Amino acid sequence: MAETGKADIKRNKIKQAIALEYDPSDEAPRVIASGRGVLAERIIERAQESDVPIHRDDKLADTLSRLEIGEMIPPELYEVVAEILIFVDSMDKLKSKVKQ
Repeated sequence: MAETGKADIKRNKIKQAIALEYDPSDEAPRVIASGRGVLAERIIERAQESDVPIHRDDKLADTLSRLEIGEMIPPELYEVVAEILIFVDSMDKLKSKVKQ
């Protein structure tokens, strides 16, 4: 019975999305969009339409959702976000090579 309760909680969890932008002239990436439910779906749609990679990490999304739009990520998230950005950059380079 406890297992069913856990499944119900997971299934009923509201979708959320956070978009980050990194400008090398800034100290850290910034939150440029954040939302839950329908707004999260729209953020994801826009990312897909623009061919922006999407990374799913519920725990990171929960943490980032507490930040304001325009706010830089805190130092304790630098490493995890840097790993994601490095992966995204390598995927962009790979896509460029494939297109050539």
